[in-house]
Amino acid sequence: MTIKLLTIGKTDSKALQSLINVYEMRLQYYIKFEIEVIPDLKNSKNLSEDQQKTKEGELILKKLNPTDVLVLLDEKGKLLSSIEFSSYLQKKMNSGIKQLVFLIGGPYGFSQEIYAAAAGKISLSKMTFSHQMIRLFVTEQVYRAFTILKNEPYHHQ
Repeated sequence: MTIKLLTIGKTDSKALQSLINVYEMRLQYYIKFEIEVIPDLKNSKNLSEDQQKTKEGELILKKLNPTDVLVLLDEKGKLLSSIEFSSYLQKKMNSGIKQLVFLIGGPYGFSQEIYAAAAGKISLSKMTFSHQMIRLFVTEQVYRAFTILKNEPYHHQ
């Protein structure tokens, strides 16, 4: 299985990108993991929130394969502990899916088409974080999940 983190807009913080790279490198020992960035919309100031979500949704749908399992990182999603998240990933791997895609949306969230295409929603916290920070948190949590599954000492319970 491949795990893909699909995001809107690049990370402008070199410090955050450096930390993301650390966890990406660590993950290569466990699973194929990739981050794909969809460029920010041009002239988005002229678009309403709904128009922006719709245009981002169209770009996102073009990046998905028919067999991908799409999971939205959404504040209204299910809250999981790190151990529950590792079990979630194990179940996905056991199900035989080819690619699991975690999606971080744009500043206004997701279009209705994206909600309809999603197999589920996960929330990382009840708090709101910048989209750039979420990339780091997701990458670290995927790494943590694999260390839990392999019974390695990274996670302390």
